Amino acid sequence: MGRVAAPYAVKGWLKIQPFTEVVDGLLDYPHWLIGRDVGGDASWRRMAVLEAKVHGRFLLVQLDGVADRTAAEAVVGMEIAVDRADLPEPSVGEYYWDQLIGLEVVGHEGVILGRVERILETGGHDLLCVKGYTDEGHADGRERLIPFVAPIVREVMLATEHGAGQIAVEWAVDY
Repeated sequence: MGRVAAPYAVKGWLKIQPFTEVVDGLLDYPHWLIGRDVGGDASWRRMAVLEAKVHGRFLLVQLDGVADRTAAEAVVGMEIAVDRADLPEPSVGEYYWDQLIGLEVVGHEGVILGRVERILETGGHDLLCVKGYTDEGHADGRERLIPFVAPIVREVMLATEHGAGQIAVEWAVDY
């Protein structure tokens, strides 16, 4: 939901670059997870937000446990997340990106196009980055950018404990 951009002053304050729709969106959450996801090995620390204020398109924050400039410099570049349990439930037809990543994408006539590898935010609409794979399940290297908009996206079935999820799209294999 953001990243630590730089230390701010000498008493442990941090300059935060939020990735939220509104600059102060992160301030709705009293605790943040600070860390890095390196090669699938995530290391996160839960930290309380002690004080915060908006500073242009950045946030200035004081986190519990970051008491001086040296401690602030140690967390520069780290990512900011919040616990899933702290997030509001999405409305019907809305999804968190991490719910879509990894879902199988099925096009015309049931042809499997691949899996959602990541999502790109553009000015107009989000794009699903779908990595193709062969019938044997090996990645074929083909990447498709599929707009995440109706009527292209027909149905989203999220993964459950009973099975893998899937996204049905109006998209042909040769697009």
